[in-house]
Amino acid sequence: MDAFYASVELLRYPQLKGLPVVIGGGRRAEDETLRQTYDGHTLADIPLDAFPRLQSYTGRGVITTATYAARQFGVGSALGLMKAAKLCPQAILLPVDFNEYRKYSRAFKAIVTDIAPLMEDRGVDEVYIDFTHVPGGQREGGRVLARLIQKTIFEETGLTCSVGVAPNKLLAKMASEFNKPNGISIVFEDDLESKIWPLACRKINGIGPKADEKLKSLGIETIGELAQKELAWLVAHFGKKTGAWMFEAARGRDERPVVLESEPVSMSRETTFERDLHAVRDKTELGAIFTRLCQQVADDLQRKGYVGKTIGIKLRYDDFKSVTRDQTLDSYTADAQTIRQTAGLCLKRVPLDKRLRLLGVRVGTLLKVGDAENYEQNKALAPVEHASSATNSIARIDQLF
Repeated sequence: MDAFYASVELLRYPQLKGLPVVIGGGRRAEDETLRQTYDGHTLADIPLDAFPRLQSYTGRGVITTATYAARQFGVGSALGLMKAAKLCPQAILLPVDFNEYRKYSRAFKAIVTDIAPLMEDRGVDEVYIDFTHVPGGQREGGRVLARLIQKTIFEETGLTCSVGVAPNKLLAKMASEFNKPNGISIVFEDDLESKIWPLACRKINGIGPKADEKLKSLGIETIGELAQKELAWLVAHFGKKTGAWMFEAARGRDERPVVLESEPVSMSRETTFERDLHAVRDKTELGAIFTRLCQQVADDLQRKGYVGKTIGIKLRYDDFKSVTRDQTLDSYTADAQTIRQTAGLCLKRVPLDKRLRLLGVRVGTLLKVGDAENYEQNKALAPVEHASSATNSIARIDQLF
């Protein structure tokens, strides 16, 4: 999907179309004031001058996404909002609204599976589709079906997407970036030398900043230059697994199938604070955030039909050092109170004397609800004294948050 979060927001605020708009951070006082002031009006009626601008932002939030008009100023995902304000102070700043994005995500995926049922879900705004055997899937190298998907998604949601068609997932991912927004790109096996090899190595999904920096230090800038290296050379410099993968990827080879269903390993929620918080001096605020994160994870589990038994927390201090702790329960759960209590026990096992910049809650060891019920029926009951001890510990840790 093209600039997905921003595009969803433009459906609600059509008066912002064509303007630099940045999506990031949580809802702020300015956003609540805006909604209250224009309560009873449609969102499309809000005048442009009423929207908060990026130049007035203070805090440590980061950009989730930005419209293409904003990206022309060098503003993009993961950039700090304060840095973005220097590049594009006139940009309009909107808060993230995940509930709305999930609604549109479900809508566009339903459209895709109606046309081409073999779909791999890759997150809120991206999918892989195998239409090898879909009627008409091979017409014009796949372009006809790609146009149908684009047209139907736009007609039913108002959103645009870009489609890359190729023999495998590696090349299709790269092709989907060629003609954004609302583009279609076809890459055949014979196009490797002309369309893929001139690209920077970073265009290969899986080569990150560190690997790219190392490649450049070895004199390798493009995928074509990477493809000229022998397997033994790549293994010597990047290890057996990564070196072998780079050797295949540079040659456009990828045997991964489209995975129709995949079980999540864990579900988590985390937040970076606008200012550093202290466990004692800011315990009321931290407690409310902690409870909200636990409730959000519980909601995610229940909505997707999972339960878990390993509860964990993640903290990042003001010196950017991070710690994690987890605890495994005797029984599976998706209950917010149980998650909060167990996560509270994990908090007792980490230092809370330094200020915090991030807090996260995670639930792992997941099972589908039905599978967990069968498991619970076949296992012995947990000892009563264990539960009693845990309750006492919970009472103590809750005094911190």
